[in-house]
Amino acid sequence: MRLIDSHAHLTYPELSGQVEQVLHRAEQAGVETVITIGTDVLDARQAVALTTQYPGRVFAGAGFHPHHAERVAADDLREMAQLWQNAGVVALGEMGLDYHYDFAERSVQRKVFVQQLEAARPIDKPVVIHCREALDDCAAMLVDRGFERRRVVFHCFTGTEAEAARIAEHGWRISFTGIVTFPKSQELQAIAREYPADKLMIETDSPYLSPVPVRGTKPNEPAFVAHTAQFLARLRGVSLDDLAERTSRNTREFFGLTARVMDTGRGRQTDTAGP
Repeated sequence: MRLIDSHAHLTYPELSGQVEQVLHRAEQAGVETVITIGTDVLDARQAVALTTQYPGRVFAGAGFHPHHAERVAADDLREMAQLWQNAGVVALGEMGLDYHYDFAERSVQRKVFVQQLEAARPIDKPVVIHCREALDDCAAMLVDRGFERRRVVFHCFTGTEAEAARIAEHGWRISFTGIVTFPKSQELQAIAREYPADKLMIETDSPYLSPVPVRGTKPNEPAFVAHTAQFLARLRGVSLDDLAERTSRNTREFFGLTARVMDTGRGRQTDTAGP
């Protein structure tokens, strides 16, 4: 069994001091690859550094989380655009809107989101969206900036069946965290049960959202994505090996991981032809 954690935060304080141990435990649990997400410039630099330190095992996403929107300056945007060119960066974001917590003014969130979308438009890498209680604005802004039918994933999806269908209509996809294992997540479980097998992806969003049966365990970590995989396999009536193979293949194709190989002679990642 080989799994991929498609969205984690190895650079956050709860995990950053024990990355070697975290990755070892992940490997023991069958999790071969982790995509770690940087949510501001400093965090993104650290995420990129991990891709160099753990080539082939750790890849990175980089963007400005909406919670940090009010701290984003023009120089930050320019540096983020430069970081996006790094071979270890396989995704742009997470970026988007959060109208639940409103840690940043909504107008500022929208401004920074648009700025990132404009910079991302010519880059052929997938976009990771953080969207909480803001689907109308998120979808409209993505469509207006030319992201219809492009590689876009709404990570940590917790919305309704109607919202999942709306996202799918635009050619985008959703990914599932440990929240799907919670007993009260019945609508989310219904979505996951019928979600297209060729688009299914899983993540931890660690250090948050530990799944059942380790719910309440802090911090969450990539090894625990195996629990989410086991739950989804039972939910969908397939074997764990089948679900692991399917979600890993989907994730590799979506993020273009199959197009990235290690230049072992020079110890860095290089791009080859691929999605």
